[in-house]
Amino acid sequence: MSDYILHLSGEKRGGPAYSGRLASEQRDGPGYRTGAPATRDESVLTCGFKVEPGGNYGFFTDTTVCIGCKACEAACKQWNQLPMDRFALTGDSYDNTGELEATTWRHVAFVEDFPARGEKRWLFMSDVCKHCENAGCLEACPTGAIVRTEFGSVLIQQDVCNGCKYCVPSCPFGVITVAEGKDGTAHKCTLCYDRLKGGLEPACAKACPTDSILFGPVEELRALARERVHELHARGMTEAYLYGVPGGPGATGGIGGLNCFFLLVDRPEAYNLPMAPELPSRRAIRGFLTTSVAALGFAGAIVAAIWSGARR
Repeated sequence: MSDYILHLSGEKRGGPAYSGRLASEQRDGPGYRTGAPATRDESVLTCGFKVEPGGNYGFFTDTTVCIGCKACEAACKQWNQLPMDRFALTGDSYDNTGELEATTWRHVAFVEDFPARGEKRWLFMSDVCKHCENAGCLEACPTGAIVRTEFGSVLIQQDVCNGCKYCVPSCPFGVITVAEGKDGTAHKCTLCYDRLKGGLEPACAKACPTDSILFGPVEELRALARERVHELHARGMTEAYLYGVPGGPGATGGIGGLNCFFLLVDRPEAYNLPMAPELPSRRAIRGFLTTSVAALGFAGAIVAAIWSGARR
């Protein structure tokens, strides 16, 4: 309902004004929108701006306001028609999904920090594909199945994917999984590409009840995120920082930056994120040089052995 209950001035999160009349805004109205919701440019209502091709869109996930409700997980599965999986508790954690995989494109991580002594706490983080500015999976794909869309997201085309799995180890964040026993192709978050084409906000961000997941143009989200960090520091939460913005943790090793980035209050490893991710292509040159040096050394040893034997 929060998507539709707007003031007649229409502005939300700095977006343009909406001039339409909603039943929920009328003094004697029924309290809900009576007409069918717009299917084109509805994002103007839900997140305050129009989704247009040519932009660079992503998510800013503020873990300090995540309540672990998993509404984003449910919305992702419902919209993308993904089957439920691991619908049971493990006994080790309240986190029943555990990780991102072929049928789980959103995963709410439960960080249950219960030391023997000291303060006990719960941390939550809704993890997702990072849609990296320089994506290792896109570099590694030999068939062209992984492409950059007109919205700046990284998309896997299942009808082109041959299931070679080159993309799996090429992702520094362990996001991509091949659906073994199903279609045999790679799967991950699409940033709700079909919804963006229709001018709709991604399902997970729209479903988030606390606005822990904010969707929008990446540069605007980064500015908003920096303001949020300053606000938290002023409140005494000096441990808050951004993961995935250029020049910071998570945006290392040639990745450049993450279109889907996070505000964290603990080390990245606590959220199962790498401190200093690196593109595999960056390691290729080092590997080539190391192999060359080793080969030269081996060849030198053989020549020395032959020379020594000849002298005897």
